[in-house]
Amino acid sequence: MNYRFLDRLLGTIKKNKNLSPKISYTAKLYKSGIKFCKKKFHEEVLELLNSFGQRKKNSIHEAADVIYHYLVLLERRNIEFKDVLNELKNRNKISGIKEKLNRKNVRSK
Repeated sequence: MNYRFLDRLLGTIKKNKNLSPKISYTAKLYKSGIKFCKKKFHEEVLELLNSFGQRKKNSIHEAADVIYHYLVLLERRNIEFKDVLNELKNRNKISGIKEKLNRKNVRSK
């Protein structure tokens, strides 16, 4: 699978966040603040969940919306997507159950 499109999308989000909210939805999201970005992401996740049981095409559309809003939210929090991917890569080395237990132990210290 070719992930160059994802790199271009990430670059577009970084670039468009500085445009006028009147011409860029990304800018509108970004400049509306973290609470607004979280609210929109939450709405999109609910729409995705509600799309299951509908036509597959609807779920694909909603999943794309979730990914876009997720990437904008990460940008708003100044989190690089590559860092999220690296975290997944690191977790791939241990079982999910063990990783969750390790997280609980780190938080309780």
